[in-house]
Amino acid sequence: MELNLIDAQGQTSGSVSASDALFARDYNEALIHQLVTGFLANARQGTRAQKGRADINKSTKKPWKQKGTGRARAGRASSPLWRGGGKVFPNLPDENFTHKINRKMYRAGMCSILSQLARDGRISVVDEISIDSPKTKLLAQKIKGMGFEQVLIITDEIDDNLYLSARNLTNVLVLEPRHADPVTLLKFDRTLMTKAAVAKFEEMLA
Repeated sequence: MELNLIDAQGQTSGSVSASDALFARDYNEALIHQLVTGFLANARQGTRAQKGRADINKSTKKPWKQKGTGRARAGRASSPLWRGGGKVFPNLPDENFTHKINRKMYRAGMCSILSQLARDGRISVVDEISIDSPKTKLLAQKIKGMGFEQVLIITDEIDDNLYLSARNLTNVLVLEPRHADPVTLLKFDRTLMTKAAVAKFEEMLA
């Protein structure tokens, strides 16, 4: 598989040979869906909770007598049938949302995503990307000069200048290959990788 190699002006200056196992795999929509769903589910903290009828701070006295009023029978005001009452099956704060993703499934899904991005022309490769000083303006100008508006930058090693320059740009994210995830890869319109990052991906996933 050949990936487009671009220069600092965003012009194609050649190509980079990449592993077919990583960038030429068939698109597996079901696997990618399972991968993204599992990733989002595993990110949930499960800290939200609802109150059951035992947690409602209301009087436990019977609201009215059982018979003779013409109204329906009622035992306590915390009944789930009442407004302000507890939930029948409340959400618990320690609920577990995790989905198990096998290692082979994760690798195959990531390769399928990268392959589809390569087929769509959404992946570009540069020799390296660096900033002389930690200035957001410098990185923004560099990205704009290469023809990108929203871009995910994946480099083998993030230096302080690049990290500090990118953290205040809402349309730019800088990651190392080991921190790339399926949701982020699908979210950004374009992905810019260094040659060393491509080699790192091949080492990790191929």
